[in-house]
Amino acid sequence: MRAAEFQEYGGPEVLKVVEADVPAPGPGQVSIDVAYAGVNFADLKARSEGYRVPGLPFVPGLEVSGRVRALGEGVTGLSVGQEVTAALTVGGGYADVAVADTANVFPLPSGVDLRTAAGLPAVLPTAYALVHTVGRLRAGETVLVQGAAGGIGTVVGQLAKAAGATVYGVVSGEAKAVYARDHGYDEVFVGDFAEPVRAATGGRGVDLALDPVGGDTLRDCLASLAVYGRLVSFGNASGAPAWTVGQPELYPRGLSVAGFSILTLARTAPAELRTLSERAFATVADGTVSLPVTAEFTLEEAAEAHRLMGARTSTGKLLLSLNG
Repeated sequence: MRAAEFQEYGGPEVLKVVEADVPAPGPGQVSIDVAYAGVNFADLKARSEGYRVPGLPFVPGLEVSGRVRALGEGVTGLSVGQEVTAALTVGGGYADVAVADTANVFPLPSGVDLRTAAGLPAVLPTAYALVHTVGRLRAGETVLVQGAAGGIGTVVGQLAKAAGATVYGVVSGEAKAVYARDHGYDEVFVGDFAEPVRAATGGRGVDLALDPVGGDTLRDCLASLAVYGRLVSFGNASGAPAWTVGQPELYPRGLSVAGFSILTLARTAPAELRTLSERAFATVADGTVSLPVTAEFTLEEAAEAHRLMGARTSTGKLLLSLNG
C-alpha cells in the first residue's frame, strides 16, 4: 500500500510517499480502506517538530473516512465493507489502509458522504466541546474565536450562532474575514483584536474566548474577557512557552481558564470522547453544521497540502483523496 511518511523533521518536503506493509488490526481495532484523510495543524506540528510522534519514520493523519477492511479480535457492532468515519489517536491516516480503535470509529452519519465525513472526526467533537461541554456557552452570551476561518473555527461559528450567542472572530486576512462572516460570525477582526473587542462589546468584554494560539494571543484573550468570563485553550500554535495563570489574573474579575485536547481525551477517557463525538455528529445530521471542503489533494500532493495550511491562507477543511 501507499503511505506518506517522514523520516526526519523539517518542512513539507520531508513528506514522502512510500510502499508500506498493510497494517492488521489488533484486539478492539479495525483496519480501514481509506477514502479520504483530513489534514490538521497537528499534522504539521508532528512533521516540523515531532509533536506527539512516538518514533520515526512516522505516518501523520488523525482522521479518515472509508470502508472497514478487517475486524480485530473482539470487535462487534461493525462489519467488513461498512462505511465509517474514524479519528486516529496517534496517526497513520495518510495511507491507503489505516488502523483505529473501535472507540473512535463511527458509522457514517445519516446524509453525510465519505468526502465530508473525513473532516469530521477531530474537528467536529473539538468544536462541540469548545462551545458546549467545556465552554458552556449560553444563549445571549458573547464568544471570541481565534482562527475563525479554519476548520474548527468554521464549525464553532455555526454552533455558537445556533446556541443564541453573538460571535466574534479573529483572522489573519480580509479574505478569511469574508469567509468567516459567511459561517456564523457577527463581526470579524483582522490581526489585532483586543481594542476592537472592547469597542464592539461597549467595554464589557466577551463571556467566552477560545484560543488555539497561546503566547501573547492567550494573554490578550484573557484580557478581553468580561466579568466571570471563561477562556478555553485548545492549542499552542505559536510554540510559545507554557504560561501559568493564577490568582492575580483570575481573582479580580472572577475569571476561569480551561483546556481541551481531543487527542489527550482519546487516550485518557475514550468513553467520554465517544459520547462527545456522537452528540457532535448529530449536529451535522440535523443540519446545524456544515464543514466545507475548500481544497483537495492526492496523497502524492500531501506536501502541497501542508504548504497551503502552513502559509495560513487556507479556509475551511483540507483533504487528501486516496481511494474516494
